[in-house]
Amino acid sequence: MNSFLKTAGFVLAFALGAITLNAQGNTVMVGGEAMFPMKTIVANAINSKAHTTLVAAVKAAGLVETLQGAGPFTVFAPVNDAFENLPAGTVDNLLKPENKATLVKVLTYHVVPGKYDFKAISKMVKKGQNTLKTASGGTLTFMMNGARNIVVKDENGNTSNINTYDVFQSNGVIHSIDAVLLPK
Repeated sequence: MNSFLKTAGFVLAFALGAITLNAQGNTVMVGGEAMFPMKTIVANAINSKAHTTLVAAVKAAGLVETLQGAGPFTVFAPVNDAFENLPAGTVDNLLKPENKATLVKVLTYHVVPGKYDFKAISKMVKKGQNTLKTASGGTLTFMMNGARNIVVKDENGNTSNINTYDVFQSNGVIHSIDAVLLPK
């Protein structure tokens, strides 16, 4: 029998569709599809209807092979609505071949080397160690908003809520976020 994930971001998570754990506790539903912990980040993300824009961007940037690597990686994965909330034309512009370097920088800004689940991030923040270096060389800052919600801040001061935590993969973990994070 499935049960809903209990987080402070429950309402946001519910907007993505049913986010549930199966009876074995090993499969999370994201974007209406099961995310299997034995698959890679890319293999699971391809199936999420909530992350089609992200997947298209990863393919355009040539990062599929990298994110299928051994990792571990922590990916802060913006949902489709996050991309739609960017200024008009931003996504189309980033997907142009001549802007590939910028696209790679934006996407790798959402990737942190290592495996940081909710417990690890919240413990880190409570100890006052609230920043992580991204694969692009930038910095993400983390803050607790209540006991069960983590907010991520980019280098420009923009924030994003994690609305689905701890989607474990064979090569890391994905946290679904509600806004695109941008490097300086």
